[in-house]
Amino acid sequence: MPVFCYILVAVGAYLLGSIPFGFLAAKARGIDIRTVGSGNIGATNAMRVLGKPVGVLVLLLDAAKGYVACACLPVWIFNQFAAHASGMLVYFQAEPAELQMRFYVLGGFFAVLGHNYTCWLKFKGGKGVATTAGVFLALAPWALLIALAVFLLAVVVTRYISVGSIAGAVALPVAVWVMPPHNVLLGSVTTALGALAIYKHKSNIQRLLAGTENRFGKKPETAAK
Repeated sequence: MPVFCYILVAVGAYLLGSIPFGFLAAKARGIDIRTVGSGNIGATNAMRVLGKPVGVLVLLLDAAKGYVACACLPVWIFNQFAAHASGMLVYFQAEPAELQMRFYVLGGFFAVLGHNYTCWLKFKGGKGVATTAGVFLALAPWALLIALAVFLLAVVVTRYISVGSIAGAVALPVAVWVMPPHNVLLGSVTTALGALAIYKHKSNIQRLLAGTENRFGKKPETAAK
């Protein structure tokens, strides 16, 4: 398989994932979301600063770009370019399952990287939770459902979105490793994405330890970063 097909998927997925929907939604209202609330460009801060309808829209868009980058973009790129490069009539759907998985995982991984380190905002982005959810809606929906249940339970018990996100980031790779089809590549990348999500919550962890983290449904009193 031509190496440049992998490169195109990685670059395309990164650029798609890098679209900062939370930042753009706030910008449309004359607000730089990086300077208010938690300073994050993701759905949670968008919901807190811009209201629930806008926050939900940002959540869905961030998840959608993860899903498209994982499930749709690799298929389109492969079908467009692989046949020309190899001189043979090839279709993604006819390729071995292991090759398909490599492309799916590559697209999903770089979509999350794009969201977390967007080139449009000096490589400072969100925490990747919604985008990761979109990726695993395509790759491992049952594992995602388990992680979502853990997330909701943690939020209900603690009233902290950040605690729910961290709990979900732990639960997702565990579920992927435990549940079939036990794909090593998928499990390894899921573990890496879970660790990245926890790392991106380092400021939340610091605020939790200091007792200054904002609870769900409560307006932040200061623009803490």
